[in-house]
Amino acid sequence: MATVTEEEECMGNVKAQLAKLFEASLRVTIPNEPDVEPLVAACGGKFGDYQCNNAMGLWSKIKGKGTQFRGPPAVGEAIKNNLPSSEMIESCSVAGPGFVNVVLSKNWMAKSIQKMLIEGIDTWAPMPPVKTAVVDFSSPNVAKEMHVGHLRSTIIGDTLARMLEFSKVEVLRRNHVGDWGTQFGMLIEFLFEKFPNFEDITEAAIGDLQAFYKASKQRFDADPAFKQRAQQAVVRLQGGEDKYRRAWAKICEISRTEFHKVYQRLAVHLEEKGESFYNPYIPGVIDALTKQGLVEESQGARVIFIEGINIPLIVVKSDGGFNYASTDMTALWYRLNEEKAEWIIYVTDVGQQQHFDMVFKAAKRAGWLPQGDSSYPKASHVSFGLVLGEDGKRFRTRNTEVVRLVDLLDEAKSRSKAVLIERGKGEEWTEEEIESTAEAVGYGAVKYADLKNNRLTNYTFNFDQMLNDKGNTAVYLLYAHARICSIIRKSGTDIEELKNKGTVVLGHKDERDLGLHLLQFAEVVEEAFTNLLPNVLCDYLYNLSEIFSKFYSNPECKVIGSDVETSRLLLCEATAVVMRKCFNLLGITPIYKI
Repeated sequence: MATVTEEEECMGNVKAQLAKLFEASLRVTIPNEPDVEPLVAACGGKFGDYQCNNAMGLWSKIKGKGTQFRGPPAVGEAIKNNLPSSEMIESCSVAGPGFVNVVLSKNWMAKSIQKMLIEGIDTWAPMPPVKTAVVDFSSPNVAKEMHVGHLRSTIIGDTLARMLEFSKVEVLRRNHVGDWGTQFGMLIEFLFEKFPNFEDITEAAIGDLQAFYKASKQRFDADPAFKQRAQQAVVRLQGGEDKYRRAWAKICEISRTEFHKVYQRLAVHLEEKGESFYNPYIPGVIDALTKQGLVEESQGARVIFIEGINIPLIVVKSDGGFNYASTDMTALWYRLNEEKAEWIIYVTDVGQQQHFDMVFKAAKRAGWLPQGDSSYPKASHVSFGLVLGEDGKRFRTRNTEVVRLVDLLDEAKSRSKAVLIERGKGEEWTEEEIESTAEAVGYGAVKYADLKNNRLTNYTFNFDQMLNDKGNTAVYLLYAHARICSIIRKSGTDIEELKNKGTVVLGHKDERDLGLHLLQFAEVVEEAFTNLLPNVLCDYLYNLSEIFSKFYSNPECKVIGSDVETSRLLLCEATAVVMRKCFNLLGITPIYKI
């Protein structure tokens, strides 16, 4: 395997490259304090582009230990003076209590952007310390419609998976569907009753699965004889009886077809490993935990007590059956031991936070996971808030039913198509161009409206806001990208040729501001997936678009026909490349003309 040099390792990441330089300086400045991490942050103030903030913390460590320094500013000066020389840095200064401000070299910035244009944006990918991750997301229940809560999990999970994949991590995208449990007894019995030849039925015959589920539930609640048969059916299904297994498989298959319609529209890929997949492993895992002394008897059930939480984690119910906790403990064990995942990320609503907190703490008690949260392997719960309607309540249709996702996505597409027709594109474009643009804009608008919010907050679902072409929306950003592409087309130049022959120059302040923001792409992606916050990337993308507008609308930065046309076209292209990668990470399809 080829070894990666330190330079390559953080090639696209300015913050990481500066951190390496400051690390070298800190080793010389305070040789007796070897474990000090360099604290480098982008600052964008009048003093510089980045700042190293170690001086104050160091001073509190070393004062009174016979140090030659006389306070934080002197420590800051020493850190500055001991920095290795680097073509990255134009100048350094020390401000206030020892903050070391760094101004990046314009020539180095220009060369870095040019190098990315020639070698591709993948050279700016972050390099996290993990090789394999599981992202467990979407996870709807069989025989129930996917609702807006599943939309959030699907969109957020897909983006986190994309960011990790871009960063060269092998991601196991897991759809942990609810395909097991007592509800299957009533569904199977109802299926036998309605369709004696159930093997031959199609999705069309069953019709609306949600309605089928409701009708079987009403029957279960109203008819004691049916209820008894349904309870027997659960036992026979769990016992592996062929007819019952086949009926169960049929119900799962019809559900899968429904789910696929949503995933197809969202262009999301998942591998299904539902609850049933882990059934054969549960007894062994519970047995091993029991041998470790973690599982105790409590009120007829078998439980794991978690320090600091007054309810235990029930892993075997009092009737001897297994439950969510049994499955989730087993799935975590499987992911760590069989799939060798180093980071396991669960994307579910905030209501399941305590459940996963207990599962992770139980795994730490068992020694499956290290005690702290900073070392690997680790498990993280990515929770999110509700989707609200205009009335501020949970988003539903008029008859209080949960909204079908397929209908929601189709409406977003048809609304964006109507806008294109209204703007006369029906005469200018082919039907295929209109369809693909309406999909890119409609589905992109729904995704971006979700991702731009901090996932922990509730957000209001509003088509008019989502599809607005002004402000922080996907529509505005997609149009901004299309405009940049049109500038490059209008120039009549071969951009691929320019990349190899031309040179980027950051002479004007607005050019330099744009160049600096482009160079911060890698560290933003890293921050977004490290903290599991996609909105960090959305903020970056929106700001990039605003900074580009400022550059492009400045008469002093005229692009076509100026004496630095080549350099400015390359800056336009670099902006478009970074925007496209942001769209790609957010699961949004870019458009090239409007």
